[in-house]
This record gives sequence, structure tokens and C-alpha cells, in this order.
Amino acid sequence: MKKNLILFLVLIVASMSVIAQSADFYVSTKGSDNWSGTLPEPNAQGTDGPFATLERARDGVRDLKKSKSEDIVVYIRDGVYQLNKTVTFGLEDSGKDTATITYAAFPGETPVFSSGKEISGWKKVTQEIPGLPAEAKGKLLEANTSDKFLTLYDGQGMLPRAQSEGIITGEGKNGRNRLNFPDGFLKNWSNVTDAEIKVRPHHAWIVNMLPLKSVDESTNTAMTTIDATYAMNVLHFLKETENCWVENVPEALNKEGEWMLNTKTGKVYLWPRNDSAVVFPQLIEFIRVEGKIDKKGPKDVPVRNLHFKGLTFKHGERYTLAPDDKGLQHDWDMQDKANALVRFRGTENCAVDSCHFLDSGSGAVRVDLHGINNSISNNHIEHMGGGGILLCGYGPGTKDVNRKNTVYNNNIHHVGQIYWHSPGIFAWQSGENHIANNLIHHTDYTAIILAGCMTHFMAKKPARELTRTIRQHEVPKFTKDVTLEEILPYLHTHDNLVENNEIHHGMQRLGDGNAIYIRGSGKNNRIHRNYIHDMVTDMIMQAAIRTDGGQTGTYITENVIYNCVSQGILTKLDNKVENNFVIDIIAPPRGYYLSVREGPLTGAKIKHNIFYSSTKPGNFIDELPAGKKSNSEDRRGRALARAIDADTDYNIYFSKEDVSIGQALIDKNIKGGADKHSQAIDPMFVDPQNGDFRFKPGSPALKLGIKPIDLSQVGLRK
Repeated sequence: MKKNLILFLVLIVASMSVIAQSADFYVSTKGSDNWSGTLPEPNAQGTDGPFATLERARDGVRDLKKSKSEDIVVYIRDGVYQLNKTVTFGLEDSGKDTATITYAAFPGETPVFSSGKEISGWKKVTQEIPGLPAEAKGKLLEANTSDKFLTLYDGQGMLPRAQSEGIITGEGKNGRNRLNFPDGFLKNWSNVTDAEIKVRPHHAWIVNMLPLKSVDESTNTAMTTIDATYAMNVLHFLKETENCWVENVPEALNKEGEWMLNTKTGKVYLWPRNDSAVVFPQLIEFIRVEGKIDKKGPKDVPVRNLHFKGLTFKHGERYTLAPDDKGLQHDWDMQDKANALVRFRGTENCAVDSCHFLDSGSGAVRVDLHGINNSISNNHIEHMGGGGILLCGYGPGTKDVNRKNTVYNNNIHHVGQIYWHSPGIFAWQSGENHIANNLIHHTDYTAIILAGCMTHFMAKKPARELTRTIRQHEVPKFTKDVTLEEILPYLHTHDNLVENNEIHHGMQRLGDGNAIYIRGSGKNNRIHRNYIHDMVTDMIMQAAIRTDGGQTGTYITENVIYNCVSQGILTKLDNKVENNFVIDIIAPPRGYYLSVREGPLTGAKIKHNIFYSSTKPGNFIDELPAGKKSNSEDRRGRALARAIDADTDYNIYFSKEDVSIGQALIDKNIKGGADKHSQAIDPMFVDPQNGDFRFKPGSPALKLGIKPIDLSQVGLRK
């Protein structure tokens, strides 16, 4: 009797809890699109209950809006919702006036949207597969399929597609769609167009995936169906580094978990790593919110007040390059491309909050073209083939409508697992945004990028990278003597605030990158109080914070940089570097705590910083002095940069192992009129080797006007 009473009370409490979680509509895997959608679960008679699909709930909201002008909520119950087409929301799905429309997870539950379709009918491979390595024989399963897919997933996540050992491509022998290869690397397979080459074309900062068009084994020449970003030559600074692989060929299938697809025979082959179900993705884009976009004209009509909260998205397909793509800087992403699981294209006051994005081949979230006052916050983004969050406005011109967005408190890691260059957060032609309290770690390239356009305004050919993005009907016909000041009005990545972010273990595979990077942007971007640590790879030309060629009007303040390889802060022109702590920059390579690389530094500041080394440092400040101008500087026509040309003073340069190193730099700068009050003295951190950068009582830093940096507000907020 007592047990029955307890059970009865539990059922009542559970029922009251469900009733308390009231919404206008519900969606459930147990629902039906023929029901009213107003009940959280089917009634006892099985005659009414929740909807079954997101599309039906969207349509129900459209009808409800005719009679209700307040906030509308749709709760989505636990379970997996398989998508085979993109769910689109348009102008008719906006909230009225200030009212919001929210599609949210039912409290305490985890609805999952997946485009994965299970492959069934697996059986042991018994026939001979030409070229298959000996170690794979007897280990493979095969299944019939009429579908083409580029990624595959099991219960552990993305399965690695068969990939060969890497080669080093020749120097000066290749084109953007032509590769000369060593004997045996490529073959004229019967399904040669299923194969792709993964290549780092000449530069350390980019990876391309290029489908093969043909292979001529007599001349060792292959052609691709799409151009690489640059000619597929040996890496510029990494000539001994492998930079090209072939995927999806039998010769490369030699490890557990790998797979390949032959569309000619309609078979997929897998060396299974577990006994879980295997699914292939049907979609790249799961949800698209799209306003009325007038690409050439001055005004769009955005969708407003649409929110998505607590939803999980997984098993999305990988994007491919197209002939008409418009590349952002270095093709790190493409403008206005359907390559993210959730895409806002013409939105205001919309939100993606507390969602989980994982195990997919492309990106997580895009805010394209017109995007104002949107919020991408509290999300977890992991194990993506592409990037995390992209704010991507219109190209250089007068139309400036991607701004004032919030990217807050997102946990982003292991992104760029196919396209290694994909950043955690990328703002391109997008300004006045607040990018704060994000944790970004274990990325193959840069964590946060602010970028626009550089020197492409006068390009003679409409090349993919940047040139195609320029709104030629809105910009003047510039001459070769164009100045930066003339271009700045058309660069809309300005007045961004990047603060309180924590970044570690970036730059895991690529080179010539950074934790935070800014170039081709407008003025008044602020990189403030970020904690960047343990950027510990062997990649060259890496910096924790970097302003690149032509970048002006940037404020780098109150950042803590600790235990990073190569370079701490790299600055150019008139940018301000104030009150930063740069601690233990590892060499080789380089070991520069502050690099100045483009002058003149007129109007720049290098003040109230602490450059601290627990060992013998490389260079506290590295510059290119007269008589040692590099060829690249000559070619680009940039003036030399010297710290003494900036307002440089009140800094601490301290080597725990050899105090004289800092003092020698101060003495040198004093002769040039700088660093008159700077000191080579221990700033008295509490415990820098264990991440405690507070000052002990009596710290001389305080007497120099250096402010303590409070890291307690940095990183993810609970």
C-alpha cells in the first residue's frame, strides 16, 4: 500500500511538471502532424497530441500568429528527428513587433536533429579488390548504395575516409587545377572522379579538397574539376612538409575505421571500428532562416525575433567548392554559401542559444549578408569538418548591414577537422559585434579571425578569393595609387569588441596563423582581456595576437599570453598595444614577445606591458632594422617598423635567467627616445608557471601604472 502511494505521488508530481512546462505547441517523435500539436504527449485515446515534425509546428505558428501577438513557444520533446530536407523559415515566421517565437527543447530533454540515413545490408567482402592493402583484406564490410556522400558516421562520430600517405608536391611545376605527381601516387582508377586530393597549395594557411577529373599515368599528370586556392606547389616556408594526399581510393584503405565509396559499382566499403549503426548525411544545411535579400540593391527585409534554444544538430554533410564561389580571405570560407547546419540569411534579433553542434562535415552557424542584433550564445560546437560561427556580411561597398551581433559563451573545439583552416569564430565584413567569453581550443588553425578585404580592389580578373565579393557598382574605380584611407569606408569589420575569451591549443596542424588574427578590417577593433595560452605546436610564423598587412586603428589591451610558440603579439602601423602580459614565448622558432613588422609606427603605442621570461628569452621586441630589409618587405613596398617610432614606455622587460637582456633593450630604446621609464625588473607575479598572474604586494608594475588583469571574468560563464 505504501509503495503504491509513493508511486501515485511520483506520477502526480511528474504530471504536474509536464503541465507546468506550458507551450503553444509541442513536437514529439510520438506525435502526428494530423494532431493539434497543443498537448505535450498523446492523449489516452490516441486521438490528439503533439506534432511530429518541425515543419508542421512552423505552419501551426503561422496560423496562431493571426490571433496571438505575444511571445509564442514551441517545445520539442526528446528523441531523434531525421531530416531529409532543409527546414526553412521566412518573413511570415517573424515575431510580431517585439514578440519572439522560440523553438526550444522541452525542459530537461534533448531533441536531436540528424540528416543521417542508416546504411543496412552490410556483409563481409569476399571478392578481390584491386589495390587493397594486405592489412585490410578480410577486415572489410560492404553494402550497396545508390547515394553519393562525402562523410560517414558511426556511434563514435565521423569515420575517417581512406587517405593515403602524404607527398611533397614539386616546386613551380603545378597549376591550380593541374598536379604533377610521383610514380604510383595516383592511378587512372575506373571511378577516378570519386577520388579527391587533399592539398595545402603552396601556403601554410589553407587546405583544399579537390575532386579528380582525370589522371594520366603516362605523364604523371592529374587534373581537378575545381581550382585550388593557389598553385599546388611545395609549401613556401615548409618545403620538407608533406602537403598532398589522395582520398577515397582502395590503396589508401589500410586502417580500422576507414571507408571508401565507389559510385560506379554502387558499393561502400568499411573497416568497422565497432558494431554501431552507420549513417550517411543527406543535408549540409538543416535550418535556414531567410529574409528578402536584395543582393544588388541597398535594402533587405529581414526575418525578426526567431529563436532556437537547446537543440542538438548532428550528421551534416561536407560542403564542396563550386566554380562560382566567392572566397573570403585566403578562401578560409565562402561568402553567402550554404555550408552550415543553421544559417541566418537576412535576420534581425534572432538567436541560437544553448544548442549543440557536433559530428558534421561543414560548419555550425552562419549569419549571412543582412544580420543585425542576432545572438549566438551558450552553444557547444565540436568535431566539425568546417568552422564554428561565421558572421559574413556583404562585400566591400556601401551596404553595411552585418553588425551589432553577439557571440557569447560558446564552447568551440575540434573544428576544421576536414577543412583544417576553418576558424572557431570568423567575422568578415561585419562590425560592432561583441565576441566575448568564448572558450576555443584544439583547432587546426586560427581561433578568432576579423577580416575584410586587402589589396584586391584593382584586380584585373574576378578571381575566387575576395575579388568576386567586391560590390563594384558601389566603389570608385581606384587607381594603382589608392591609399588605405580611400578604401577604409568600404571595409565594415570595424568597432568589434573581442574580450574575455580563452584560447588554447590552436594551430595544431597548419602554419602561419594565430590565436586572434585581424587584417583588412576597419578601425576601432578592440582585442581586450583575452587569455591565450599553451599554443604549443612546432608551426612557424605563429602569433598569439596578430595584426596583418595594412591593418590600422586596432587596440590590443589587457591580454594575457602565456606559454606560446614563436610570437606573442605582432603589430603594424598605428595600432595600440597597452597593458598586456606576454609570458614565456617559446623558441625556436623565433621566440619574439612583440614583433613590429610594418611602419611607420606613427601614432602607435607600446605602453604598460609586461614581457616576462622564466628562462632566457629570444627577443622581447623584434623589428626589421635598416639594412636588413627582407625581400618580402621590398616586394610589398612597406616601410620598416621600429619600436622607438611608437609611443613606447612604462614597460617591463624581465628575464628571470638574465636580467641584463631586458636592460640592454631599454638602454638601446632610450637612445632612440623611447622606454625612458621602462624597467628590467621582476613584476612579482604570484605564480606565473601555474597560471596565477596576479601581483604580489609591492609589485613594481603598479608603480609604473600597469593595471592588474583580472582573469576571473575570462572564459565560459556558467
